[in-house]
Amino acid sequence: MNYWVLIGILIVVAGFALRLNPMLVVTAAAIVTGLIAGMDPVEVVSTFGKAFNDNRIIAIVWIVLPVIGLLERFGLQQRAAAVIRGMRNATTGRLLILYLLYRQVTAAIGLHSTAGHPQTVRPLVAPMALAAAEKQHGELDEPTAEKVKAYSAATDNVGLFFGEDIFFAIGSIVLIQQTLATYGYNLAPLELALWAIPTAILAFLIHGARLMLLDRRLATASRHPRESGGPASSAFGEDEKRDSRFRGNDTDGERP
Repeated sequence: MNYWVLIGILIVVAGFALRLNPMLVVTAAAIVTGLIAGMDPVEVVSTFGKAFNDNRIIAIVWIVLPVIGLLERFGLQQRAAAVIRGMRNATTGRLLILYLLYRQVTAAIGLHSTAGHPQTVRPLVAPMALAAAEKQHGELDEPTAEKVKAYSAATDNVGLFFGEDIFFAIGSIVLIQQTLATYGYNLAPLELALWAIPTAILAFLIHGARLMLLDRRLATASRHPRESGGPASSAFGEDEKRDSRFRGNDTDGERP
């Protein structure tokens, strides 16, 4: 057995450790592996071309990202926030619950790429969630704003993770099916997908409750602004302070 082909793995590890360009590192590792395996340079390039042609949908990313960048440059985030400010009953929790529902439903029918962190959370969902929080509770301090952004990103993660398993043609379902088959359990992908529905419903209810709790905490913070007269201080800051004291790291510099 030729173990020299594993040098490609060492190249990847060393390249990432040195923080080199990931694309160049992976390409170099693939070329070296192919040459050591006995492939001639033309065959290596041909293999690259076939892989790109088989996965050419990946090239769509290079079209989408510049479009998003141009939209943000010309005020996409500001317009999204303005739309939310014009809605009387919009709150951060309600907005994110709607996005959670959309993310789960679209992932359940296989439309995984219709949303995501770069294409929706950063340019649209997070600014809209911040605008809803500011409209209801006034100016936010930095910890609260970062917490709202984190909840926006987490909502996308929860919706996609628990929604995609309902789609029976996804790789994770196939992996589970093949693993169970090796132990004598022959199940159809549709059977596995159906059992993912209760989990997705529970995930929606649990994360939805967390989002409603977020609204309550923001409302509490708005009723108890900081004595210094600055932006409304979030209950999140108090929680972090208590956690720090519990660990023995008093933020006020005093030891118990």
